[in-house]
Formats: sequence, C-alpha cells, structure tokens
Amino acid sequence: MWRYLGKRLLISVATVVGIVVIVFFIVRVLPGDAAIARAGPYANEEKVAEIRDKYGFDDPILVQFYNHVTGVFTGDFGTSIRTDGDVFDELMDRLPASLELAFYSVLLAMLIGIPLGILAAARRGTWIDGSARVFAIFGSSMALFWLGLLLIYFLFFRLRWFPGPIDRLAIGTEAPQTITGFYTVDAALRGDFGLMFEAFRYLALPVITLGFVLAAPILKMVRASMIDALDSHHVRTAKAIGVSGRSILFRDGFRNALLPVITAIGIVFGYMLGGNIIVEFLFAWPGIGRYAYSAIQVNDLEALQGFVIVVGVLYVLLNVVIDVSYAWVDPRIRLGKKVST
Repeated sequence: MWRYLGKRLLISVATVVGIVVIVFFIVRVLPGDAAIARAGPYANEEKVAEIRDKYGFDDPILVQFYNHVTGVFTGDFGTSIRTDGDVFDELMDRLPASLELAFYSVLLAMLIGIPLGILAAARRGTWIDGSARVFAIFGSSMALFWLGLLLIYFLFFRLRWFPGPIDRLAIGTEAPQTITGFYTVDAALRGDFGLMFEAFRYLALPVITLGFVLAAPILKMVRASMIDALDSHHVRTAKAIGVSGRSILFRDGFRNALLPVITAIGIVFGYMLGGNIIVEFLFAWPGIGRYAYSAIQVNDLEALQGFVIVVGVLYVLLNVVIDVSYAWVDPRIRLGKKVST
C-alpha cells in the first residue's frame, strides 16, 4: 500500500513539474506584450524598456524559464500587473472562496443526482425514469450564465428570497476569523450561527446554479452504473433466493456501482476548481476564477500562470484522493491490485 502511494506521489510530482513547464511556454506564445501591459497604455518607450529590464522580459528564454521554475517551487509566482500584489498570496486569499463554492455545489449535485439516479435505475422504463432523464437533459443543456440570470431575476429581484450577487457577505459585515477559509464553517466554529446562516444565504444562488447543472452528469452516471449492476448475474441470483429488494438495491446494486460514480464526482469537482469562472463573475464571487477572468482582460501573465498552476496542482491531488478512495469503497481492490480468490 505504502509502496503504491509512494509511486503515485512521484507520478503526481512529475505531473506538477510538467504543468509548470507547459504553462510557461504556452503563456509565452499568447498575443500581446507583457511589458506594455505592465507599464500601461500611456507609458513611453523608456518606461516600457525599464519594465522589460526590471522583470527580465529581454532575458534569454532559458533564463526566464529557470527563474520561473525556481520561483514557482519556492512560492514566488511573481507580481500581478493589475493589483501590484504577490500572485501566490492573492490566489491563496481567494482559493477558500472557490473551494467553498465548489464543495457545496458538488454536495448539492450529489444530493440531487445520486437519489434520482438510483430511483431511475430501480424504476427503469417508468415515468419516474423518464422524468429523471428529462431532468438530466435539461441540466446538461442549460447554460450556466442563463440559469444564473434567471435565478437572480426571480429569487432576488422579484421575490427577494436571497441576497443579491455582491460578495460572500453583506457590505459592512465582518468576516469570521479565518480557520478553514470557509465562512460557513468558520462562523459555526465561533458559535456565530447568525453569521453562518448569512453566509449560506449568499452562497445559495451560485450553489443552486452550479448544483443544478452538475447534478445531470452524476445522475446519468449513477443510473447507467446501477443498471449494469442490477443486470449482473449475482443480483439475479440474489433475487432468485429471495433477498429483499432494498438489500439488492443498495448492497448489491449501489455498492458495486460506486467506482464509476466516484470517478464522475471527481471529474465534476475537478471541473469546479477551474471551470466556475462564469458563475464567479456573474455572482461577484471573490474566488480564483474571477481573479483569472480579470487577469485575462489585462494580459496579466503572472496571475494567469499562477492560476493554471494552482488549479493543476489541485487536480493532481484530487486524482490521488480518488485513486486511494477506490480501495476504501471496494474491498476487492488494494490500490490497483485484485485480491486473490
């Protein structure tokens, strides 16, 4: 087990190195001049030349690459041209907001998609199955920005059930002392349940938007995996010897369908780490997605590099967690090996 984990971590480190290398060269071929972008549109040639010399834009590409790699692995992602702040510190300040949004969105998607998928598989061919499939079609085809705008218009503007898209908390409300970075959790740990409820209210609209769309792929994967499991020979044998339907559904069906479901949930969560830029921008959510969007607008190379590297590292860590979780879910698996029978 530990040997496998060691190999997996070595592969993960090599993957992260590859991400750093690829990001460096991809960013260098983007259109625009980083020195001009940093100096500003009204800077003269002397100012631009000074910027080039200060940040090493005229250095040979191998020198720039060496400085970039050594900086990344020492936590120095450079300085943002938009905010003039340290990119690594700014990303770490915004990362908890993105993770909190991703966590609750995936949790909502699981609470919707898993039960509906199980029910659709158990009632295959009925109106329940048909309704679940229609829901999956709508969720897969619904544009995030359009659904978000509809929710803002009806649930905020018209009904006033939820606060508007302004931030993680109301303007002037003091954030809880940072423990985990999740406002809901930090407020609960402080015993301030009023602040926790307020944080949930500001999370509600973006979480509903993402949760509705993300529930569709989870539902489809659960349904397909459950149907395969329920059609297997051992399930037919269990039915023949009189095992209860509930036991067959959850012990023999859902348990054997968990591996592809975990993979689907991991893919969805991985997508959320870097793919919720639209929702963060729409709801003015101060996460790394919105930070990346702002960086794109001004050709902020350091910020873009930092964003891609952080998301890449999170993807790698997520894949390690998924691989290790397989052995916990299925006792026949010992981290890539089958137990002899």
